[in-house]
Amino acid sequence: MNNTTQVAPTNVASSTTSTAARATSARHDPRAASLRSEKITPEHLERWAIVYVRQSTQQQVLEHRESTARQYALADRAEALGWPAAAVEVIDEDQGQSGSSAVGRSGFQRLLAEVSSDRVGIILGLEMSRLARSCKDWHALLELCAIYRTLLADADGLYDPSHHNDRLLLGLK
Repeated sequence: MNNTTQVAPTNVASSTTSTAARATSARHDPRAASLRSEKITPEHLERWAIVYVRQSTQQQVLEHRESTARQYALADRAEALGWPAAAVEVIDEDQGQSGSSAVGRSGFQRLLAEVSSDRVGIILGLEMSRLARSCKDWHALLELCAIYRTLLADADGLYDPSHHNDRLLLGLK
């Protein structure tokens, strides 16, 4: 279940021709246009889209497969927003781990490291509370996202933590 083999692109345009063709066709898909946001810039699209998948317990992982499937389907949303499939990475190694602390959550730690390395344009989650249940961890992620201009997206919307109003909304989630 761990998709960790991809290397961050330095520029989407430098990807293979088939990836560029997919990105171009996705950008011209009328259905995808309705998902677009002015918040998404070419700079964002040159970096990774990361889908963070997590459920709190192994029992939830086993019994709530539809939730897991919905979380993995966020990779399709990233493509609809303009990221080519080759630039979408799923971090799922925290399945069955509580979000109450970042301690012991290697996926969350890797997410923080990728954002800090300025390789992430957007983080997608089913709901932002899946990322961190601890205020300390959540606000550390928000701060990093604001510094490195990483967007956040969930079922409710698309947020830019460097914008005051979006940061206020994210602080209330």
